[in-house]
Amino acid sequence: MIYFIKFVYSFVLPPGLFVILLLGLTVWLWRRSRRPALALLGVTLLLYLSMTPWVSNLLMGGLERQYDKPELLQGDVIVVLGGGASSGTPDIDGEGNLFGSAANRLLTAVRLYRQTGLPILFSGGQVFPDSGNEADIAKRQLIGLGVPERDIMAENRSLNTEQNAANTAAMMNSKGLSHPILVTSAFHMPRAMAFFKDNGLAPLAYPTDYTASRGSGLYPAMFTPSPGAVNNTGTALKEYLGLLAARF
Repeated sequence: MIYFIKFVYSFVLPPGLFVILLLGLTVWLWRRSRRPALALLGVTLLLYLSMTPWVSNLLMGGLERQYDKPELLQGDVIVVLGGGASSGTPDIDGEGNLFGSAANRLLTAVRLYRQTGLPILFSGGQVFPDSGNEADIAKRQLIGLGVPERDIMAENRSLNTEQNAANTAAMMNSKGLSHPILVTSAFHMPRAMAFFKDNGLAPLAYPTDYTASRGSGLYPAMFTPSPGAVNNTGTALKEYLGLLAARF
């Protein structure tokens, strides 16, 4: 019963509701002009597929499987890329919080720090007027998680991945560092690696924050619209477009 309720909700609430409304409009239009109705049906099907976990997992999985976790950790600094932050929101020891992806990256960096003792360089600035400065927030949270301030570097000016790579390379060069262990979300790793290599670095990829499960089968919920799937589909398409732009 619980799965049936979830199925019904997926078409009663957005984004599934919009699929139902468009299908209704297609039926209404079919009685008047079939060619526009067929065009609208095609658009509706594309929109529906983009809302399903099945499609979003295929797209995200194609990105997330490009780099595996390394067996040996070889490097002289742990570089973590930001992924968004809020400003003015309450935290245990101050204000401002990293968004989910950035927080997962930060936790992975702390675990790697405890394994290796390497310093952490967090890269990310204040992207929008109402967002938090990612590196400044990350530094405070790293200290709160037990990482000594002397082992933390904050690159707090970057607004996108290209600037992350360029500004991190400059900071690393000024401190005599050259072999970063790069920590970012698995879906983001291919584009991040491309930019870091373009800036003369040879990073070791350490992907984290996975979204697409591996080895899972197909079941009805994989074909029901969900807001999370829409978000993941959009994120994946952005990464593929970014990879294409980086190569040209």
